[in-house]
Formats: sequence, structure tokens, C-alpha cells
Amino acid sequence: MAPNFQDKASFIWQVADDLLRGTFKRSEYGDVTLPFVVLRRLDCVLEERKENILATYEGFKDQLTEDQLDGVLLKTSGIGFYNTSRYDLERLADDANNIEVNVNAYLGGFSPNVREILRHYKLEPIIDKLAKNDLLFQLADKMTEVDLHPSKVSNHEMGYIFEELLRLSSEFSNETAGEHYTPREVIRLMVRLLLDGHEDDVSGEGVVRTVFDPACGTGGMLTMAQEQVHEINPKARVLLFGQEINDQSYAIAKSDFLVTGEDPGRIRLGSSLSQDQFRGNRFDYMLSNPPFGVSWKKERSFVEEEAQTASGRFSAGTPRVSDGALLFLQHMLSKMEAKGSRLAVVFNGSPLFTGDAGSGESEIRRWIIENDWLEGIVALPGDMFYNTGISTYVWVLTNRKAEDRRGTVRLVDASGVSTKMRKSLGNKRNYLTDAQIEEVVGLYLGDGEDDRVRDFENEAFGYTKVRVERPQLKKDGSPKTDRQGNPKPDTKLRDYERVPLVDDVDAYFEREVSPHVPDAWMDRGADKVGYEVNFTRYFYQYERLRSVEEITRDILALDAETEGMLKEVLEA
Repeated sequence: MAPNFQDKASFIWQVADDLLRGTFKRSEYGDVTLPFVVLRRLDCVLEERKENILATYEGFKDQLTEDQLDGVLLKTSGIGFYNTSRYDLERLADDANNIEVNVNAYLGGFSPNVREILRHYKLEPIIDKLAKNDLLFQLADKMTEVDLHPSKVSNHEMGYIFEELLRLSSEFSNETAGEHYTPREVIRLMVRLLLDGHEDDVSGEGVVRTVFDPACGTGGMLTMAQEQVHEINPKARVLLFGQEINDQSYAIAKSDFLVTGEDPGRIRLGSSLSQDQFRGNRFDYMLSNPPFGVSWKKERSFVEEEAQTASGRFSAGTPRVSDGALLFLQHMLSKMEAKGSRLAVVFNGSPLFTGDAGSGESEIRRWIIENDWLEGIVALPGDMFYNTGISTYVWVLTNRKAEDRRGTVRLVDASGVSTKMRKSLGNKRNYLTDAQIEEVVGLYLGDGEDDRVRDFENEAFGYTKVRVERPQLKKDGSPKTDRQGNPKPDTKLRDYERVPLVDDVDAYFEREVSPHVPDAWMDRGADKVGYEVNFTRYFYQYERLRSVEEITRDILALDAETEGMLKEVLEA
């Protein structure tokens, strides 16, 4: 971020700290400042058009219906929004005695699309609290000192200011930071994994590409994807689409689009699982950081009903109700372009291995891998996110794998690639430098394997779960049999073997089971195929156990040291 825009964000944050401390928690500063930044930007953009809009409004307000008037005023403004009140923040600051009444008239004068955004900020209680504490006038007055005119601050630069304020707010909101803010360097890595090696896909004159995030939060992933596409091809047209369930996050994302010149209509409210606002749409690129371990119980009936439909988004299977991560992934996969799409999504470890053969999770992994959509998985360092220190992984999926990657999955262990932060932010203690992002992308795109990169055939992640039976025994030790003379299985001795898909089941049984339990047999009618990605096992490095002699020497040395310390205490 250029220093000028860092300065503007810092000034706004300092205003909040000076005025709001004691009345609002620091974690609430963003709730107050972000809508006021939006209002200031809208005022600055409208400034040259204000008189024209007011004249048009006065001329037509008694002649047209509300919808007709909205269309005329939008055409008059030419920028997708308007305000029919005579107020802006500067004029509000001229009348301190009537500030609350005037603010409400000012907000009510905005076009319906802006009012819809402001409604989701839940401004009414904020304004009420500011007014009761004599802060409303002071905040409006201070915000007029920030010059956000388009001639001074471009749309792109405005996005930086918005993002910086959001980051500052997230630092003081450990519980919700992960919902609002995915670390910038993690997003940058995800976008690089989507684009690097595929630059031709976004190159050329007149190229148009679409990007979608089904859990877009405040829209950070979308705007960074656009930014990095433009680094490859400044002339590319990148259309951004997002859906968000949280009211405030939705309002922030939509505001960001509005003040940066994007189409705010492409940000939509509601649950992507049960209220798909982009039904029938397909996208070139998709990326997301769905909430970790969030229940989908409230949407269960809808999801399970759609899962019963052959063409439904969730027909591959449904995971346990306590974690809907793999539902988001199925939703994204349903929106792949026939000509090819690329996806990147952040998960915790659960989607890699949770669920036995035949379970919903296993069936979803099987569906993905057998369709050859899983290109690779990158294990991130721990302590990368604000609201959790658990291990996280970036999955990269596509329905247009490169020729040399078909039928295989690349696993990259980047858990050791990070830099310690000088000061922790919630649970975030590590970050990735630009050089480390280059290192991880290099590992992912490289030709060979090493101790951090492994390539596997798709089948390597699959196994057959085989039921192994042993007979019930009579008192004399002979097996009990049924009428056909077959041994009766003893359910108490029943066991299961996981046989890798790359192995012959009969050969495996003769090699691994029969020598130990000669009376056992397999019930092949109960076979189930499962898939899991056991990251730890693939990258496990054996460490030699210390010998008894080494351990004994250390114990004796410690014992001698302790006796010496005790002697010093007694002689003192």
C-alpha cells in the first residue's frame, strides 16, 4: 500500500481511537468507521453531480412512480447511485444542534441500492449510541477532513484503504477475525496457485474472466484475484461474484464494490448451501475460505433433499452435520465451466480424512478423485489465521488438468515455510513473506519430488474396506456351522482390513491376515471402497529412537547435577 493511503487509513483509525474509546470496544471500531468511510466516499463521488440530481428530483418527484423516478435519477447521476437530500457529511457538520434528525434525512435520501447496503450495517443503533454520547457530530465533522475525491483517490486505492481499516479492525476481534479477514498472504498464495503456469488463460486483447467466492466475507479474495490477474494482463476484464451469509460482511463487501466501481449487484446475501443466488452460473475461477467446522443442521432438510436428486449439487454425498466444508466444495464444483475452471479452497484437516469407507465424506473424496479433479493440496504452516491455530490446507481443483498432471495428485508440505510475527494477532503468529510464497509456488509447480513434494496416482488414496470373519467355536474347539456346512461367524471377533486399491485383495489377505489367523475368511459381499488423504503418513520422517545407554547417561548426569545443587543449598 502506498504511504499516502496508509496515512489516510491510519488517520481514520486514529479518529476512531480518539473519539470512540470508552464508548465502543476497539473491536467495534470497524462497525462504526467503515460505513462512515463509505458515506464520505459516496459524498465525494457525488459532489459534482449533486445539483443536477437535486434539480431532476425536484422536477419529477410528483410526476413519476418511485421505480420510474429511481431510473431517471440513476441515469442523471451516471454512477449507479444518488442522494436526493440536500445533506452530505460537510453540511451535516454545519448544524450540530440537529445532527441526528439531519443524519436520518441524509441516509434516507440515498438511492435504494445504497440504503439496502446501509441497512445491513445496522447503522440505526450505532447512530443512536453516537448521538447519546455526543459523538455523532464530532465523527461526521472529522470524516470531512479525509479527502476521498476520485481525483485524489482512485477506485483501486480506495480498495486499499478499505482493506487496511478492515485489517486493523480484525486485529482486535479475535473471535470473528477469521470470518471477516483471511490473511492477505494466504489469499495471494491461493491466487498464485490458480494462475501461475496458466498465464495464457488470462492473456490477450478483450479477454473476460469470471471469479466467484461462495463464502466471500468482505470480498478480499475476489479483489485480490482481480488485482493479480491485472498484474498479468492489465487489459483483462475480471468480473467478480460473491455470496455471503453474514449481514455485516455482506454490507462491507457490497460497499467495497460500490466505492471501487465494481457492480455491487454481483454480491448477494444468503447461504450458498440453501439459497444459491447464482443458480445456473458457471465461473472460470473460484476460491474460498469456508468456515471451519460449522454445522449445517439448519439447512439439513434442504441439503438432503437436493442430495437425492441425481443432478443436485450434493448428490455425491453429505458429510456429518457438524461440518459443512465439503458441501461448499461440491457447490463450487457444480459451477465449473465445461471449457475448464480452476478452484482453490482453504480447509482444516478434517475434509482430508474424516469418515470411514462408505461415509458421506469418503464418498465425496472418491467422487472428486475418481473424476480426476483434485490437482494438488498444500499444507500451510500452523498459526496462520486470526481465530485458529490449527493446521490448514489449500486444495487446488480443476476439470482441465495439464497433460503431465492427469491421473495424479501433488501433495506439498509447506508447513515449515513461514516467518514468525513480531507481535501475535489473535492466534496468528506466523506469516508468509513474498519470497516464501515464491518458494511454495515453486514447490507446487516444480518437476521433481523431494522431502516436501510427493506425487501420487489417484488410486493411491483409495482402499477397499474388507470384512474379516472368524468362526464361532464349540467347546471342543471345532467351528460351528450352518445348514449348508459353512462356519458361523463370531461377531465378537469380526474385524476389518483396509486394502489399498493398488493391491490385489486376495493376495493381501494371504500375505497379511492368513498367517496370523488361519481360520479367518473374507466376506466380500460387505466390501466398501473409501478414499482419504493421510498427509502426515506421506511425509512422516522416521527419527531413530535413543538407545537405553544414551537415556541412562542423561539420567545419571541430571541426577549428579541435582545432587550438586542440593549440596549447595544445604551448605549455604
